[in-house]
Amino acid sequence: MPRYHKLGKIPSKRHTIFKSDSGNFYYEELFGTIGFDGMSSLIYHTQRPTQVKKVLKSYSVAPKIALEKNMKSLSLKGFDIKAVNDYLESRKIILANSDCYIALAAPKKSLRDYFYKNTDSDEVVFIHKGTGKLRTFLGNIDFKYGDYIVIPRGVIYQIDFDTEDNRLFIVESKHPIYTPKRYRNWFGQHLEHSPFCERDIHPPSKLETFSEKGEFVLKVKKQDMIHEYIYAYHPFSAVGWDGYNFPYKFSIHDFEPITGRIHQPPPVHQTFETSAFVICSFVPRLYDYHPQAIPAPYHHSNIDSDEVLYYVDGDFMSRNNIGIGQVTLHPSGIPHGPHPGTMERSIGQSKTEELAVMVDTFKPLKVTEEAVKIDTGNYHTSWLNENH
Repeated sequence: MPRYHKLGKIPSKRHTIFKSDSGNFYYEELFGTIGFDGMSSLIYHTQRPTQVKKVLKSYSVAPKIALEKNMKSLSLKGFDIKAVNDYLESRKIILANSDCYIALAAPKKSLRDYFYKNTDSDEVVFIHKGTGKLRTFLGNIDFKYGDYIVIPRGVIYQIDFDTEDNRLFIVESKHPIYTPKRYRNWFGQHLEHSPFCERDIHPPSKLETFSEKGEFVLKVKKQDMIHEYIYAYHPFSAVGWDGYNFPYKFSIHDFEPITGRIHQPPPVHQTFETSAFVICSFVPRLYDYHPQAIPAPYHHSNIDSDEVLYYVDGDFMSRNNIGIGQVTLHPSGIPHGPHPGTMERSIGQSKTEELAVMVDTFKPLKVTEEAVKIDTGNYHTSWLNENH
């Protein structure tokens, strides 16, 4: 996200001597992306961040693919994903391609026994149920229902949950996550017609600094493997940092919908983008106000993209028999649209209270074994008229 932020103590000039009040050196680290060409932050540590004591086991977390080339619309009961104590074990990948993984998770316990770093992907964690705190080496972020937490690749983090009742919708992106470029001017500032602005984007606040020595377990994800490391010092050793590369949160409730006299296309709901897919937010909004408008979306064919919808709350006006936490997949090449009767019911209505997250990918999504376990089985026939 092209926005400058800083926390803690930093020297007046980068790459210069920086010491504590007691005369000890602080150690500088460039935390950067896309080589030296992308967004980066400069971090100042109490200890050198390179002190590995041991390398323990490595194991695969690659998704197990059930359907390599899927052309069937699917409806998945997301809340059927079982709650699991461990945060990483709770993450169940349901859809995957070479650009992104889409996962559901129901972690019961906080992530405090070890630290985690995903070096494969940026993560977008949508909080469907639960409250708590994301704790990172760049500072902390409190979260609640409706928050998107964007965690750039390489961020070391832990998570505190307030209760055991947590539901997460997670997108892991092999490409950097940005806010849509059409919402920003050439300086990077959000424009007046953007459905959200910098005031709605919340970077880390409190910076926790530890200099304790010991054995700290860090689990690193790389190429679908988890590698376990033992570090000699606490990973949260930063006394300060500044730059453009950091985690942040944005609430779906702060998305201001763009409306019109007739039905607006899905890109008006766009919230995040990459070079390979987009993430959109469907929120409560007024319906179209042309006197003969049809508020329900028109039938459309996803010729070049797969469409995934995650239903969060409310009554999704274009679908029948959809519950909270359900996930639908509409593969590219298959036309889809409002279910029978929903178009007619939408006419004359003034507003919708729906809340949903949509992911549109340009490459087809593979269906995993975890998805097959929660498939309703007959969603592809749900557009038939009753007499069939």
